[in-house]
Formats: sequence, structure tokens, C-alpha cells
Amino acid sequence: MATKGKAAKSSTGASMSKYDVEVESRLQALEKVAHPVPTGATQQKVDDRLAALEASVAAIQVLVYGNGSSNEGTRLDNLIAKLTTIPAIASYCDRDEEGNRSLGV
Repeated sequence: MATKGKAAKSSTGASMSKYDVEVESRLQALEKVAHPVPTGATQQKVDDRLAALEASVAAIQVLVYGNGSSNEGTRLDNLIAKLTTIPAIASYCDRDEEGNRSLGV
């Protein structure tokens, strides 16, 4: 006479064998070690890097958008002017009537 066992359930509700349960517990233990939650000095380093990135993005926005004008044409013109000053980008641009390279937008 067979008795109904009580198999472990996965997060989706599927039954898991004893082997599956063991593998899942080992995997969770490895993930906990591989991806620790930053604390103390580590968290400070992460916060400092995030602040530096945010400051860089803000500086780029000022370069692209100028003084905060909402005029789309001015913002695009500013971006094109900045891009054409970069030799690696300008070298791929077509020349205008005067022989200068420009994005031609």
C-alpha cells in the first residue's frame, strides 16, 4: 500500500525531489556569498561612485542642454556641435560645401 509523501515545493509550486531540495539550498548558499549586501566602507564606496556618476551626468546635461532651455532645436544644435568636436566622430561625417565635416542633421 503506497502512502502519499510530502514533497518539498518550489517557488512555483512544483514538487521537488530530495536532490532538488539539496541543490537549491546549496545554490542559495553560494549566491549569498557571491552577492553580499554592501555594508560599512563598501557601501560608502558604492555611494561615492554613484555620486560621481550622477555629477558626471549632470555635467554632460549642462553641456548638451545649455542653461536648461527647453528649446529642442537649441539642445540638438548643442549636441551636434559637441559631437563634431570629437575627431573620432567627425572623421565619419560628410563634408559640407565649405569642406568642413558635419553631422548634416
